Amino acid sequence: MARVLVGMSGGVDSAVAAYLLKQEGHEVIGITLRTWQGDSGEDSRCCEIDDARMTAEIIGIKYHPHNCLSLFGNRVVKPFVRDYLDGLTPNPCIECNKYVKWDKMMELTHVFDAQYVATGHYANIVKLDNGRYTVKKALHVAKDQTYMLYKLTQEHLSHTMMPLGTYTKDEVRKIAAEIGLPCAGKSDSQEICFVTEGKYQDFIKEHSDRPVPGEGSFVDSAGNVLGTHKGIYGYTVGQRKGLGIALGKPAYVTKISPDDNTVVLGTIADIMCSSFYCREVNFLSVDDIIGEPVRCFVKARYHQPERPAYIRRCDDRRVLVTLDDAVAGVSPGQSAVFYDSEGCVIGGGKIDKP
Repeated sequence: MARVLVGMSGGVDSAVAAYLLKQEGHEVIGITLRTWQGDSGEDSRCCEIDDARMTAEIIGIKYHPHNCLSLFGNRVVKPFVRDYLDGLTPNPCIECNKYVKWDKMMELTHVFDAQYVATGHYANIVKLDNGRYTVKKALHVAKDQTYMLYKLTQEHLSHTMMPLGTYTKDEVRKIAAEIGLPCAGKSDSQEICFVTEGKYQDFIKEHSDRPVPGEGSFVDSAGNVLGTHKGIYGYTVGQRKGLGIALGKPAYVTKISPDDNTVVLGTIADIMCSSFYCREVNFLSVDDIIGEPVRCFVKARYHQPERPAYIRRCDDRRVLVTLDDAVAGVSPGQSAVFYDSEGCVIGGGKIDKP
Protein backbone atom coordinates (compact mmCIF):
# COMPACT_ATOMS: atom_id res chain seq x y z
CA MET A 1 0.00 0.00 0.00
CA ALA A 2 1.16 3.53 -0.78
CA ARG A 3 0.73 7.09 0.39
CA VAL A 4 -1.40 8.78 -2.26
CA LEU A 5 -2.24 12.45 -2.80
CA VAL A 6 -5.74 12.74 -4.26
CA GLY A 7 -6.65 15.93 -6.09
CA MET A 8 -10.06 16.89 -4.68
CA SER A 9 -12.18 19.49 -6.45
CA GLY A 10 -15.16 19.30 -4.11
CA GLY A 11 -17.09 17.23 -6.65
CA VAL A 12 -18.33 13.65 -6.54
CA ASP A 13 -15.73 12.05 -8.82
CA SER A 14 -12.64 13.02 -6.86
CA ALA A 15 -14.46 12.29 -3.59
CA VAL A 16 -15.24 8.71 -4.62
CA ALA A 17 -11.73 8.26 -6.01
CA ALA A 18 -10.35 9.15 -2.57
CA TYR A 19 -12.80 6.81 -0.85
CA LEU A 20 -11.98 3.86 -3.13
CA LEU A 21 -8.26 4.26 -2.60
CA LYS A 22 -8.72 4.36 1.17
CA GLN A 23 -10.85 1.22 0.98
CA GLU A 24 -7.99 -0.49 -0.87
CA GLY A 25 -5.76 0.27 2.10
CA HIS A 26 -3.76 3.21 0.83
CA GLU A 27 -2.89 6.14 3.06
CA VAL A 28 -4.84 8.91 1.35
CA ILE A 29 -4.27 12.65 1.69
CA GLY A 30 -6.74 15.00 0.04
CA ILE A 31 -5.30 17.99 -1.81
CA THR A 32 -7.19 20.91 -3.32
CA LEU A 33 -5.32 23.30 -5.57
CA ARG A 34 -6.94 26.72 -5.36
CA THR A 35 -6.63 27.85 -8.96
CA TRP A 36 -9.09 30.69 -9.32
CA GLN A 37 -11.16 33.10 -7.26
CA GLY A 38 -13.61 35.46 -8.93
CA ASP A 39 -14.01 39.13 -8.08
CA SER A 40 -16.98 38.21 -5.86
CA GLY A 41 -14.83 35.71 -3.93
CA GLU A 42 -16.38 32.69 -5.62
CA ASP A 43 -14.05 29.72 -6.15
CA SER A 44 -13.71 27.86 -9.43
CA ARG A 45 -15.79 24.68 -9.71
CA CYS A 46 -12.46 22.84 -9.71
CA CYS A 47 -11.39 24.09 -6.28
CA GLU A 48 -14.37 24.32 -3.94
CA ILE A 49 -12.35 24.01 -0.77
CA ASP A 50 -15.20 23.95 1.77
CA ASP A 51 -16.90 21.06 -0.04
CA ALA A 52 -13.62 19.15 -0.42
CA ARG A 53 -12.75 19.60 3.26
CA MET A 54 -16.18 18.34 4.33
CA THR A 55 -15.79 15.30 2.09
CA ALA A 56 -12.35 14.53 3.54
CA GLU A 57 -13.77 14.67 7.07
CA ILE A 58 -16.57 12.24 6.19
CA ILE A 59 -14.20 9.81 4.46
CA GLY A 60 -11.72 10.15 7.29
CA ILE A 61 -8.60 11.32 5.49
CA LYS A 62 -6.14 14.16 6.00
CA TYR A 63 -6.74 17.24 3.89
CA HIS A 64 -4.65 20.21 2.73
CA PRO A 65 -5.55 23.08 0.35
CA HIS A 66 -2.76 24.77 -1.60
CA ASN A 67 -2.69 28.14 -3.34
CA CYS A 68 -1.95 27.93 -7.08
CA LEU A 69 -3.52 31.21 -8.17
CA SER A 70 -0.35 32.64 -9.71
CA LEU A 71 0.62 29.40 -11.45
CA PHE A 72 -2.88 28.97 -12.88
CA GLY A 73 -2.99 32.57 -14.03
CA ASN A 74 0.30 32.30 -15.89
CA ARG A 75 -0.10 28.81 -17.37
CA VAL A 76 -3.84 28.71 -18.08
CA VAL A 77 -5.63 32.07 -17.95
CA LYS A 78 -3.09 34.18 -19.85
CA PRO A 79 -2.70 31.65 -22.70
CA PHE A 80 -6.50 31.27 -22.84
CA VAL A 81 -6.99 35.01 -23.32
CA ARG A 82 -4.04 35.32 -25.73
CA ASP A 83 -5.21 32.45 -27.93
CA TYR A 84 -8.70 33.87 -28.38
CA LEU A 85 -7.25 37.25 -29.34
CA ASP A 86 -5.00 35.45 -31.84
CA GLY A 87 -7.99 33.85 -33.54
CA LEU A 88 -7.57 30.42 -31.91
CA THR A 89 -9.95 28.26 -29.87
CA PRO A 90 -8.07 27.05 -26.77
CA ASN A 91 -8.83 24.17 -24.45
CA PRO A 92 -7.77 25.36 -20.98
CA CYS A 93 -8.49 22.04 -19.22
CA ILE A 94 -5.70 20.31 -21.15
CA GLU A 95 -3.19 22.99 -20.18
CA CYS A 96 -4.35 22.93 -16.56
CA ASN A 97 -4.02 19.17 -16.27
CA LYS A 98 -0.36 19.17 -17.20
CA TYR A 99 1.04 22.50 -16.04
CA VAL A 100 -1.01 22.97 -12.87
CA LYS A 101 -2.67 19.83 -11.54
CA TRP A 102 -0.03 17.24 -12.29
CA ASP A 103 3.08 19.40 -12.11
CA LYS A 104 2.01 20.82 -8.74
CA MET A 105 0.75 17.52 -7.34
CA MET A 106 3.99 15.81 -8.32
CA GLU A 107 5.88 18.59 -6.55
CA LEU A 108 3.76 18.00 -3.45
CA THR A 109 4.58 14.28 -3.40
CA HIS A 110 8.06 15.30 -2.22
CA VAL A 111 6.58 17.52 0.51
CA PHE A 112 4.31 14.74 1.83
CA ASP A 113 6.66 11.84 1.06
CA ALA A 114 3.96 10.28 -1.14
CA GLN A 115 4.49 7.72 -3.89
CA TYR A 116 1.49 8.50 -6.08
CA VAL A 117 -1.04 11.12 -7.04
CA ALA A 118 -4.63 10.27 -7.99
CA THR A 119 -7.58 12.01 -9.61
CA GLY A 120 -11.24 11.36 -10.35
CA HIS A 121 -10.77 11.28 -14.12
CA TYR A 122 -12.61 8.62 -16.09
CA ALA A 123 -9.60 6.96 -17.70
CA ASN A 124 -7.24 4.03 -17.19
CA ILE A 125 -3.46 4.09 -16.93
CA VAL A 126 -1.68 1.19 -18.59
CA LYS A 127 1.94 0.15 -18.92
CA LEU A 128 2.64 -1.22 -22.38
CA ASP A 129 4.99 -4.01 -23.42
CA ASN A 130 7.48 -1.39 -24.62
CA GLY A 131 7.74 -0.08 -21.05
CA ARG A 132 5.90 3.17 -21.74
CA TYR A 133 2.80 4.42 -19.93
CA THR A 134 -0.31 5.76 -21.59
CA VAL A 135 -3.97 6.40 -20.85
CA LYS A 136 -6.68 4.08 -22.14
CA LYS A 137 -10.32 4.95 -22.65
CA ALA A 138 -12.63 4.48 -19.68
CA LEU A 139 -15.09 1.60 -19.60
CA HIS A 140 -17.88 4.21 -19.46
CA VAL A 141 -17.14 5.65 -22.90
CA ALA A 142 -19.63 8.50 -22.55
CA LYS A 143 -17.58 9.92 -19.66
CA ASP A 144 -14.13 9.09 -21.04
CA GLN A 145 -11.62 11.90 -20.37
CA THR A 146 -8.48 10.61 -22.06
CA TYR A 147 -8.70 13.44 -24.60
CA MET A 148 -7.87 15.88 -21.79
CA LEU A 149 -4.83 13.92 -20.63
CA TYR A 150 -2.60 13.55 -23.69
CA LYS A 151 -0.08 16.15 -22.47
CA LEU A 152 0.90 14.17 -19.38
CA THR A 153 4.47 12.91 -19.23
CA GLN A 154 5.85 9.44 -18.54
CA GLU A 155 6.91 10.69 -15.10
CA HIS A 156 3.36 11.85 -14.40
CA LEU A 157 1.70 8.63 -15.54
CA SER A 158 4.10 6.27 -13.78
CA HIS A 159 3.16 7.90 -10.46
CA THR A 160 -0.59 8.32 -11.01
CA MET A 161 -3.68 6.30 -10.07
CA MET A 162 -7.10 6.74 -11.68
CA PRO A 163 -9.53 4.52 -9.77
CA LEU A 164 -12.68 5.51 -11.73
CA GLY A 165 -11.61 4.04 -15.08
CA THR A 166 -13.91 1.02 -14.74
CA TYR A 167 -16.89 2.80 -13.17
CA THR A 168 -19.91 4.55 -14.67
CA LYS A 169 -21.07 7.93 -13.42
CA ASP A 170 -24.22 6.36 -11.96
CA GLU A 171 -22.10 3.87 -10.02
CA VAL A 172 -19.93 6.68 -8.67
CA ARG A 173 -22.97 8.66 -7.51
CA LYS A 174 -24.41 5.54 -5.89
CA ILE A 175 -21.21 4.95 -3.91
CA ALA A 176 -21.19 8.58 -2.78
CA ALA A 177 -24.81 8.37 -1.65
CA GLU A 178 -24.23 5.10 0.23
CA ILE A 179 -21.43 6.60 2.32
CA GLY A 180 -23.35 9.81 2.96
CA LEU A 181 -21.40 12.32 0.87
CA PRO A 182 -23.32 15.60 0.30
CA CYS A 183 -21.74 15.85 -3.17
CA ALA A 184 -23.48 12.66 -4.35
CA GLY A 185 -26.04 14.60 -6.37
CA LYS A 186 -23.82 17.56 -7.24
CA SER A 187 -24.10 18.50 -10.91
CA ASP A 188 -21.13 18.36 -13.24
CA SER A 189 -19.60 21.64 -14.32
CA GLN A 190 -20.33 22.32 -17.99
CA GLU A 191 -18.63 25.68 -18.36
CA ILE A 192 -15.09 27.03 -18.24
CA CYS A 193 -14.29 26.58 -14.56
CA PHE A 194 -12.67 29.98 -14.01
CA VAL A 195 -15.35 32.02 -15.79
CA THR A 196 -17.54 32.16 -12.69
CA GLU A 197 -19.53 35.22 -13.74
CA GLY A 198 -20.87 36.32 -17.13
CA LYS A 199 -19.66 35.20 -20.55
CA TYR A 200 -16.15 34.22 -21.53
CA GLN A 201 -16.03 37.16 -23.97
CA ASP A 202 -16.48 39.55 -21.03
CA PHE A 203 -13.78 37.64 -19.14
CA ILE A 204 -11.35 38.13 -22.02
CA LYS A 205 -11.99 41.88 -22.11
CA GLU A 206 -11.45 42.13 -18.36
CA HIS A 207 -8.27 40.06 -18.21
CA SER A 208 -6.41 40.91 -21.39
CA ASP A 209 -3.02 42.58 -20.94
CA ARG A 210 -3.20 44.08 -24.44
CA PRO A 211 -5.83 46.11 -26.32
CA VAL A 212 -8.87 44.02 -27.23
CA PRO A 213 -10.05 44.45 -30.85
CA GLY A 214 -13.55 45.80 -31.23
CA GLU A 215 -16.14 45.27 -33.92
CA GLY A 216 -14.99 44.22 -37.36
CA SER A 217 -16.33 42.84 -40.60
CA PHE A 218 -17.85 39.53 -41.52
CA VAL A 219 -16.56 38.82 -45.03
CA ASP A 220 -16.89 36.07 -47.61
CA SER A 221 -13.96 34.19 -49.14
CA ALA A 222 -13.55 36.93 -51.74
CA GLY A 223 -13.34 39.66 -49.10
CA ASN A 224 -16.81 41.10 -49.69
CA VAL A 225 -18.26 42.62 -46.52
CA LEU A 226 -21.35 40.78 -45.28
CA GLY A 227 -21.95 42.48 -41.94
CA THR A 228 -20.40 43.41 -38.60
CA HIS A 229 -19.09 41.07 -35.92
CA LYS A 230 -18.72 41.90 -32.21
CA GLY A 231 -15.05 40.90 -31.82
CA ILE A 232 -13.00 38.02 -33.23
CA TYR A 233 -12.58 36.43 -29.79
CA GLY A 234 -16.31 35.61 -29.75
CA TYR A 235 -16.13 33.10 -32.59
CA THR A 236 -14.61 29.74 -33.47
CA VAL A 237 -13.98 27.99 -36.78
CA GLY A 238 -16.97 25.80 -37.65
CA GLN A 239 -19.44 27.90 -35.64
CA ARG A 240 -22.90 28.35 -37.11
CA LYS A 241 -25.18 29.45 -34.27
CA GLY A 242 -24.98 32.80 -32.51
CA LEU A 243 -23.32 34.68 -35.35
CA GLY A 244 -25.82 37.53 -35.20
CA ILE A 245 -26.12 37.82 -38.97
CA ALA A 246 -28.86 36.72 -41.36
CA LEU A 247 -27.80 35.84 -44.90
CA GLY A 248 -30.84 33.84 -45.98
CA LYS A 249 -28.82 30.62 -45.91
CA PRO A 250 -26.72 28.72 -43.35
CA ALA A 251 -23.36 30.40 -42.74
CA TYR A 252 -20.33 29.01 -40.94
CA VAL A 253 -17.14 30.58 -39.64
CA THR A 254 -14.36 29.36 -41.94
CA LYS A 255 -11.48 31.58 -40.77
CA ILE A 256 -10.67 34.12 -38.07
CA SER A 257 -8.14 36.76 -39.07
CA PRO A 258 -6.64 38.93 -36.29
CA ASP A 259 -4.46 40.82 -38.80
CA ASP A 260 -7.41 42.66 -40.36
CA ASN A 261 -10.01 41.92 -37.63
CA THR A 262 -12.26 39.93 -39.95
CA VAL A 263 -14.31 36.77 -39.57
CA VAL A 264 -14.72 34.85 -42.82
CA LEU A 265 -18.05 33.11 -43.44
CA GLY A 266 -18.83 30.33 -45.90
CA THR A 267 -20.84 27.18 -46.46
CA ILE A 268 -20.68 23.77 -44.81
CA ALA A 269 -18.45 22.64 -47.69
CA ASP A 270 -15.94 25.35 -46.78
CA ILE A 271 -15.39 23.97 -43.27
CA MET A 272 -14.93 20.34 -44.29
CA CYS A 273 -11.36 19.30 -43.55
CA SER A 274 -9.52 16.11 -44.49
CA SER A 275 -6.00 17.01 -43.34
CA PHE A 276 -4.36 19.37 -40.88
CA TYR A 277 -1.15 19.90 -38.93
CA CYS A 278 -0.60 19.55 -35.20
CA ARG A 279 2.12 21.35 -33.24
CA GLU A 280 3.32 20.99 -29.62
CA VAL A 281 2.93 17.25 -30.07
CA ASN A 282 3.31 14.94 -27.07
CA PHE A 283 3.54 11.17 -27.44
CA LEU A 284 2.52 8.67 -24.77
CA SER A 285 2.48 5.10 -26.07
CA VAL A 286 5.54 5.68 -28.28
CA ASP A 287 8.57 7.90 -28.02
CA ASP A 288 7.89 9.41 -31.46
CA ILE A 289 6.79 8.45 -34.97
CA ILE A 290 9.53 8.47 -37.58
CA GLY A 291 9.28 7.22 -41.14
CA GLU A 292 6.11 5.58 -42.43
CA PRO A 293 2.67 7.05 -41.61
CA VAL A 294 0.97 5.48 -38.58
CA ARG A 295 -2.58 4.18 -38.80
CA CYS A 296 -4.78 5.40 -35.94
CA PHE A 297 -8.04 7.03 -34.91
CA VAL A 298 -8.15 10.80 -34.37
CA LYS A 299 -10.45 12.89 -32.20
CA ALA A 300 -10.29 16.59 -33.16
CA ARG A 301 -12.69 17.83 -30.45
CA TYR A 302 -13.59 16.53 -27.01
CA HIS A 303 -17.19 15.64 -27.92
CA GLN A 304 -16.35 14.36 -31.40
CA PRO A 305 -16.04 10.64 -32.18
CA GLU A 306 -12.63 9.34 -33.26
CA ARG A 307 -12.17 8.98 -37.00
CA PRO A 308 -9.82 6.69 -38.97
CA ALA A 309 -6.68 8.50 -40.08
CA TYR A 310 -2.95 8.39 -40.71
CA ILE A 311 -0.45 10.51 -38.79
CA ARG A 312 3.02 11.31 -40.07
CA ARG A 313 5.92 13.29 -38.63
CA CYS A 314 6.63 15.97 -41.23
CA ASP A 315 9.26 18.01 -39.38
CA ASP A 316 10.68 18.48 -35.89
CA ARG A 317 7.70 20.48 -34.68
CA ARG A 318 4.62 19.22 -36.54
CA VAL A 319 2.65 16.08 -37.33
CA LEU A 320 0.38 15.84 -40.37
CA VAL A 321 -3.03 14.26 -39.77
CA THR A 322 -4.80 12.82 -42.82
CA LEU A 323 -8.37 11.68 -42.21
CA ASP A 324 -10.05 8.97 -44.28
CA ASP A 325 -13.13 11.19 -44.56
CA ALA A 326 -13.42 14.93 -44.20
CA VAL A 327 -14.90 16.30 -40.98
CA ALA A 328 -16.47 19.68 -40.26
CA GLY A 329 -15.14 22.31 -37.92
CA VAL A 330 -11.48 21.46 -37.28
CA SER A 331 -10.57 24.53 -35.21
CA PRO A 332 -7.01 25.88 -34.83
CA GLY A 333 -6.06 25.96 -31.15
CA GLN A 334 -8.12 22.91 -30.24
CA SER A 335 -6.35 19.59 -29.72
CA ALA A 336 -6.30 16.44 -31.83
CA VAL A 337 -5.66 13.21 -29.94
CA PHE A 338 -4.46 10.01 -31.61
CA TYR A 339 -5.74 6.58 -30.46
CA ASP A 340 -4.77 3.05 -31.36
CA SER A 341 -7.28 0.26 -32.04
CA GLU A 342 -7.33 -0.69 -28.34
CA GLY A 343 -8.39 2.78 -27.19
CA CYS A 344 -4.95 3.76 -25.91
CA VAL A 345 -3.64 7.25 -26.54
CA ILE A 346 -0.68 7.32 -28.92
CA GLY A 347 -0.29 11.06 -28.44
CA GLY A 348 -1.77 14.38 -29.46
CA GLY A 349 -1.11 17.99 -30.31
CA LYS A 350 -2.61 21.41 -30.90
CA ILE A 351 -4.27 21.96 -34.26
CA ASP A 352 -2.22 24.50 -36.17
CA LYS A 353 -3.49 27.30 -38.40
CA PRO A 354 -3.66 26.28 -42.08
